[in-house]
Amino acid sequence: MKLRILAVGTKMPGWVEQGVCEYVKRMPREMPVEFVEIAPGTRSKNSVTDKAIAQEGDRMLSKLREQDLVVTLEVTGRAWSTETLSNRLGEWRQEGRDVALMVGGPDGLDPRVSARAEQRWSLSALTLPHPLVRIVLAEQLYRAWSLLAGHPYHR
Repeated sequence: MKLRILAVGTKMPGWVEQGVCEYVKRMPREMPVEFVEIAPGTRSKNSVTDKAIAQEGDRMLSKLREQDLVVTLEVTGRAWSTETLSNRLGEWRQEGRDVALMVGGPDGLDPRVSARAEQRWSLSALTLPHPLVRIVLAEQLYRAWSLLAGHPYHR
């Protein structure tokens, strides 16, 4: 099983890359994490954000495979505890499908991406900056795996 994080945004600061890499490299070979950066839609003062969101949606959907289990990160999703996420990782592993975790752009996810989701997850009711979401997501995946594996990191 592979965990693929499809996130809108490119050219992250070095501290983001470093933080994400730290947790990604800790994941086991049988559950690797891959980040796929999605170019943001074109935005300008006079443009309608719907067009940018649709562009991002097109790009995200083009990266999905039919067999992927799609999980969107949305404010309206369910809040999961670390234990719940760990249980989900175990369930996903049992299913044997790759998991695509979808992180939208500054204006959220395209409704077509949300419609493709089998599960919706809210990291927080707070609005988090996109660079920070990547680190939090990578760390939480590692923490959930460590709990599942009985590794002492979780304590």
